[in-house]
Amino acid sequence: MSADIRIETADAADAEGLAALRVEAMRPSLEAAGRFDSLRARDRFLSTFCAADTKIIRLEGAVVGFFVVRRNTDHIYLDHLYVTSACQGRGIGRSIVDDVQAEARLAGLPVRLMALNGSPANSFYQACGFKTVSKDALDTYYEWVPLRKPLS
Repeated sequence: MSADIRIETADAADAEGLAALRVEAMRPSLEAAGRFDSLRARDRFLSTFCAADTKIIRLEGAVVGFFVVRRNTDHIYLDHLYVTSACQGRGIGRSIVDDVQAEARLAGLPVRLMALNGSPANSFYQACGFKTVSKDALDTYYEWVPLRKPLS
């Protein structure tokens, strides 16, 4: 990842801007699914926003994405990961996922997440080693399990 990338913890004042970034990032996939509603997408994010779990991705000072990691006793949940379309394909998202997987490996916990069916995020997460656990009419649920070291 570029040296110009900085990750910082969000604060309450960031919520609206991050909600807007999420709406724009999800717009193409939600429109393709016939489910785009900007207010619902915004409110769904804001209803679970926790600044302490939310990290902002900055490139040369500008916000280019964010991610949310929720730590549970039995798994780590990657609740959101968005990178602006202008910055996709630069390895930023992959670097974030690699870091979350490294944390999970150290903790001996799986990483779980979900992606909207039909979204390009599905192939991205599969390329990162996530396996489908279940699927419903709207979403696919994924899990990545760290390899266990053999006992000596």
